[in-house]
Parts: sequence; structure tokens; C-alpha cells
Amino acid sequence: MSESDDLHGRARQMRDKAKDLQESAEQAADPGERKRLQDKARRLEVESEQVSGMASGDIYPME
Repeated sequence: MSESDDLHGRARQMRDKAKDLQESAEQAADPGERKRLQDKARRLEVESEQVSGMASGDIYPME
């Protein structure tokens, strides 16, 4: 398995985790917990985009 395949797999796992966190946030009764989960999901989405970009050959991570 190539490094690119590893990065694509990692990005996919991060997106799946972000989706799970977002679903949990939607079900959370506590507003503070909901915001925490949404923020974490957003961070994972951004990080997965960066990993995906690196896997496709973009050497400059997004900021």
C-alpha cells in the first residue's frame, strides 16, 4: 500500500468520525456539549481536507 493510499484512508476515517460527531451533536441535549461536538467535527473535516490535499500531491497544507 502506498503512502498516498494510506493518506486517503486516513482522510476517509477522519470524515467518518466527523460525521459521527456531528450526528451525536444533533442528538445532544446540553448546548455546551452540542457546541463542543460540532467544533470537534469541524476541526476533523478541515484536517481531513488537508490530509486529502497532501495525498493528491498538494504540498502546501491549507490554513
